[in-house]
Amino acid sequence: MEATGTDEVEKIKSKFMSAWNNMKYSWVLKTKTYFSRNSPVFLLGKCYHFKSDESGEFSTEGSNFDKINTEISGNVEEFRKDFISRIWLTYREEFPQIKGSALTTDCGWGCTLRTGQMLLAQGLMLHFLGRAWVWPDALDIENSDSDSWTAHTVKKLTASLEASLTAEREPKILSNHQERIRRNCGDGEMRNEIYHRKIISWFGDSPLAAFGLHQLIEYGKKSGKIAGDWYGPAVVAHILRKAVEEARDPELQGVTVYVAQDCTVYSSDVIDRQCSFMDSGETDTKAVIILVPVRLGGERTNMDYLEFVKGILSLEYCVGIIGGKPKQSYYFAGFQDDSLIYMDPHYCQSFVDVSIKDFPLESFHCPSPKKMSFKKMDPSCTIGFYCRTVQDFEKASEEITKMLKSSSKEKYPLFTFVKGHSRDYDFASSPLHEENDLFSEDEKKRLKRFSTEEFVLL
Repeated sequence: MEATGTDEVEKIKSKFMSAWNNMKYSWVLKTKTYFSRNSPVFLLGKCYHFKSDESGEFSTEGSNFDKINTEISGNVEEFRKDFISRIWLTYREEFPQIKGSALTTDCGWGCTLRTGQMLLAQGLMLHFLGRAWVWPDALDIENSDSDSWTAHTVKKLTASLEASLTAEREPKILSNHQERIRRNCGDGEMRNEIYHRKIISWFGDSPLAAFGLHQLIEYGKKSGKIAGDWYGPAVVAHILRKAVEEARDPELQGVTVYVAQDCTVYSSDVIDRQCSFMDSGETDTKAVIILVPVRLGGERTNMDYLEFVKGILSLEYCVGIIGGKPKQSYYFAGFQDDSLIYMDPHYCQSFVDVSIKDFPLESFHCPSPKKMSFKKMDPSCTIGFYCRTVQDFEKASEEITKMLKSSSKEKYPLFTFVKGHSRDYDFASSPLHEENDLFSEDEKKRLKRFSTEEFVLL
């Protein structure tokens, strides 16, 4: 009886946390973001120009489109469509209970796991859909006014409290998902839509989803983390690697993840991950997502790294950065001038069952971009790249090495690519032959150092 009472208290606490985080962060979706007309905007390797005869700034909100001439408006809409097409993964509530806890929401603690999911989702989008793909319905998403967000939050707080006190589950309020008129689309567009939905379903908030919160937390337990703990960018990088390794979906067997060791990418280790020998004796080549945990300074981000970060986000094979500012994790996907463009996971949305046919997609796409000054960025982050082939990796390593050398004012670059295997440099274990545990002993030591340097719990 006492245990049941404790569970009920935890559930009520979870509901209050969800409501509080909604009230705390709901404004971010409506705070207008202004872009300069005179500077290019980069989004994951794509460049957009908003230049016109008029000077000053404008917002990407739909209501401002009339103020921009036709030529500029077209480019603004292309940018909006590209941004909205990226997969947005946020706090959720009322999902199936996390094993070993009473938690049914990740509000207040899961933001770095969410930004890690967004980075991995972008890697999978490059793999299955390509960088040129955009969601045909992207511009149909409406950005509701601030009053409706606030009213919705208050209603949810009241409903959550009432449901908790009466020991009843809060009824799910389904979004107004209108039945779309089936367009006469070609096989290619239909295939892309299938993969679009499939990628999102892999990140569903259920125990069976390959990269869902439940699975990521299970892998995190092997490194001493539990649901409700803080996860930093370096730890999340290793959890993502393990999740991809353990994924059983046949579609995911063509992708692997490599995590840099001590800011070093060992080329032979990466290529070994990409090339595996099948029983027939033939070589099976995999695409690789390379994750590099780094620090961009000491207690504060060193502005000397700005040009390098901008250079990285200018590459089409960049899949973004797991980062943020102190106490909050963001997914960085682009920049304009000295400001970074990001997606914010700090908005609590209702659970969506991605196992049902034609589940609503709107809540998995962010209606508007946000910007933050680079100098406000927390120095701890994880940078991600996607390489489809070994040749792509070799080309990327050369290109990034040049970028690292040109941007480094000091003797040592932010991270390095070296030839050979990690074992050739007296590492105790190869990343290809790890223990069943999530991390090797060397990795645990490095992560212990990382975890003391990263974000502070909300």
